Amino acid sequence: MKKITLVIFIQILLMSSCQQKAIDSTNEINYETLTAFNNNQSLNAVIEIPAGTNLKIEYDSKKGKFYPDQKEGKDRIVEYLGYPGNYGFIPGTLMDKEKGGDGDALDILVLSPSQPTGTVMKVKPIALFEMVDGGEKDHKVIAIPADEKDQTLKIEDYQDFNFNHTKAKLIIQYWFTSYKQDTTITSIRWMDNFAARTEVKRWIK
Repeated sequence: MKKITLVIFIQILLMSSCQQKAIDSTNEINYETLTAFNNNQSLNAVIEIPAGTNLKIEYDSKKGKFYPDQKEGKDRIVEYLGYPGNYGFIPGTLMDKEKGGDGDALDILVLSPSQPTGTVMKVKPIALFEMVDGGEKDHKVIAIPADEKDQTLKIEDYQDFNFNHTKAKLIIQYWFTSYKQDTTITSIRWMDNFAARTEVKRWIK
């Protein structure tokens, strides 16, 4: 009887250790009710991966929680420099597979000090970065905080970003084209802040 009890106890421990653990988020926010645009035309950005970190984290809309991305049953760690900004998604968007999307919300990178997972930021889009990876287009909206007091980079628009912050732009480009060891990127393209807004509107649910 004791042996049977011990076996059951070990099985429970193994099962619990294999279960994917959610990332703690102090925010009690229903992200499904958030819109892409605010009344002042700033965008909302939900942060999944804090700037400077390497753990891939994704939001599970069905469970309403954030989980580490899994690869072969293990948490996925980016074996490269940490993310160059706060990475996440634009709520209220869905890149429909039937329209050429990947089935997820539109990605966004916010250039600002590191923010915790689950943070909702009001941001200003400054560019759209497009990569063709494995024959599929992958778009990233590049943004800065909408509130000037939260900005570490003072950028007016894409033209300002392109001419006055060239090194920051190259860091972002090099990071996204280099962090995957098995990357098959065949082309890249930068577009302006108007293209970024158009891309968001294209995928609004």
